[in-house]
Amino acid sequence: MDNRVQIFDTTLRDGEQVPGCRLDTENKVLIAQELELLGVDIIEAGFPISSPGDFESVSEICKVIKNASVCALSRAVEKDIEVAAQSLKLAVKPRIHTGIGTSDQHVFTKIKTTREDILERSRQAVAYAKKFVEDVEFYAEDAGRTDNEFLAKVIEGVIAVGATVVNIPDTTGYCLPEEYGQKIKFLRENVKGIHNVVISTHCHNDLGLSTANSIAGIQNGARQIECTINGIGERAGNTSLEEVVMIMKKHNWMTFETGINTKRLSGISRLVSEKMNMPVQPNKAIVGSNAFAHSSGIHQDGVIKNRDNYEIIDPEEVGVNESSIILTARSGRAALNYKIEKLGVTLSKEELESIYQEFLTVADNQGIVGESALKKLLSDHLVSN
Repeated sequence: MDNRVQIFDTTLRDGEQVPGCRLDTENKVLIAQELELLGVDIIEAGFPISSPGDFESVSEICKVIKNASVCALSRAVEKDIEVAAQSLKLAVKPRIHTGIGTSDQHVFTKIKTTREDILERSRQAVAYAKKFVEDVEFYAEDAGRTDNEFLAKVIEGVIAVGATVVNIPDTTGYCLPEEYGQKIKFLRENVKGIHNVVISTHCHNDLGLSTANSIAGIQNGARQIECTINGIGERAGNTSLEEVVMIMKKHNWMTFETGINTKRLSGISRLVSEKMNMPVQPNKAIVGSNAFAHSSGIHQDGVIKNRDNYEIIDPEEVGVNESSIILTARSGRAALNYKIEKLGVTLSKEELESIYQEFLTVADNQGIVGESALKKLLSDHLVSN
């Protein structure tokens, strides 16, 4: 099986559904261009029928994106599909992403219909979308909670009428990794024609498992991951693009490959955070401000001696200049001396020991000892001695 994993970015669609994250067309186009430079394979640009603004954004993005596929979301409704197709007219590689709920929860309480009707509406939606574009992706909403045998029937039906990608969303973030992986495996083993299409993961983070579930999906045969920059998205968010990409890169025994230029990850993370007004938590994996920061003396000493002692990612791999040694009361002599030498000052062992005791007093009072405080500490110490 081909081990190239397609990266489907939905920052501009699922990510933008977060309250307070509304983007205007200009910023959507800007982010789309950066996503293309990052190397994503598919950009889900919006949900065109939802508003005139979303339609305009998808249309404008189609004008500037040349290498990535541009995808528009629709429900399994003819009017949705028509509007999506219209918004994609100028796309070099257009894709319509249509679908419907398949879990009993959605079928019986949200859509209020029957399983037989869902099977029919699924096929009709894909067949109709194929009249406009060749590349049609089908999503089985709430597949995570859908009975596997019924899900297989739905997927087999849409493949038969031309779906090129089948998306198996864990819409509510309910699945455990083993459970989600087994769901993908079941489909690969029980759906006629599934080896001729791409299976996609689309996992939410309600239980903090979206990244793990996505990796479990590709380990069991999925070859597209739907994700967002910084893991932004509905409720607790979507699968984080930077996390799945770096997991595959660091665990190279998996032999999975993407087209992502990882050195652009930090930059696009900051851009999305700024434009969407969504701060990134400091301890966020890969792109958080503390991801390569060390304040514990034991860790600082280890990193100073050899970065690999406490960092499995070279900061430069993701576009960060270097690791940060943060001076606090937990820092040891090695870290203090390291920062002093960065200022161009060399101390004897005795001098270092003397200033270290003064440093601890300052650190206890200030919390973090920055460069200016360290310079003052050095100046006061050298004058008094």
